[in-house]
Amino acid sequence: IMVYVRLRPLSKKEKDAGARSSVRVADKKDIFLTEMQLETDYLRLKRVRGRHFVFDAVFHENTGQQEVYDTSTADLVEAVLQGKNASVFCYGATGAGKTYTMLGTVSQPGVMVLALKDLFSKLKDRSKDGDYLVSLSYLEVYNETVVDLLSPGRPLIIREDNKGITAAGLTHYQAFSAEEVMLLLQRGNQHRTTEPTRINETSSRSHAILQVTAEYKVRMETSTITRIGKLSLIDLAGSERALATDQRSLRSIEGANINKSLLALSRCIKALVEGDKHVPFRNSKLTQLLKDSLGGACQTAMIANITPSHVSFGETQNTLHWADKAKEIRTKV
Repeated sequence: IMVYVRLRPLSKKEKDAGARSSVRVADKKDIFLTEMQLETDYLRLKRVRGRHFVFDAVFHENTGQQEVYDTSTADLVEAVLQGKNASVFCYGATGAGKTYTMLGTVSQPGVMVLALKDLFSKLKDRSKDGDYLVSLSYLEVYNETVVDLLSPGRPLIIREDNKGITAAGLTHYQAFSAEEVMLLLQRGNQHRTTEPTRINETSSRSHAILQVTAEYKVRMETSTITRIGKLSLIDLAGSERALATDQRSLRSIEGANINKSLLALSRCIKALVEGDKHVPFRNSKLTQLLKDSLGGACQTAMIANITPSHVSFGETQNTLHWADKAKEIRTKV
């Protein structure tokens, strides 16, 4: 697994509240987290211990979307065209910038959008040597229920066979351009569960997984070679302590389920790193769906999103801790 960390700038709200930055990008691969400690005079923050974390790349607060894509994901799109499986997922606390990194905005498209554009443009360039077919599915995991975002209805059942993990009844749409995929994505996002939490106005309360399958048939002189690759783009719900986000009843059930699935994810990461024979993928719907991305023959990139504010020190430390662990996972590619 390749692991990247992206630091977002302090928001106006944080600056107005007097937040200080507890994170410093030391160089392209090194990030330094400073632990702020309150003195007896609680208004004065005293800088104390800190820790360096080293990753495959660290993106500072002014890094543009294209650079994040080129560094973390462009190679994975190429791998998919070679018939391999690849996954990209964003991890981090609510409000750390995961959905911005993944989806972005109209003027600043994120990794998901840039990957789709790149995939179709590469397929178009190669269409003179063969034929291609692209299909996609888009689902969410919300409160341990799996829902098809492109045709919402009854919850889906996860099945596993020798071909891998599938969600029975999930619709697959053929697409012929990145624009078409974007329209389907927009349609799916309207069905996605987002709610305001105290930290974030439109916080994703569900994990969303977009899977794009590219089938490329290369015409040779005497035969045809078929390559099938799959790209999974995953936007995880915010990992947070219920306390910090003011979650009431439903919010706290959601929070518990989000944290349950993220805890299951962290347990799987730990088991994979330690080389355990049994990895508890079945402990949550999310980890069942991510089984191939984490443990299978798949190239995976994890983009950990963090906020610099000293107020979020606990979440930032937690995110960096799990990102640091994930570096040690070796997928069987």
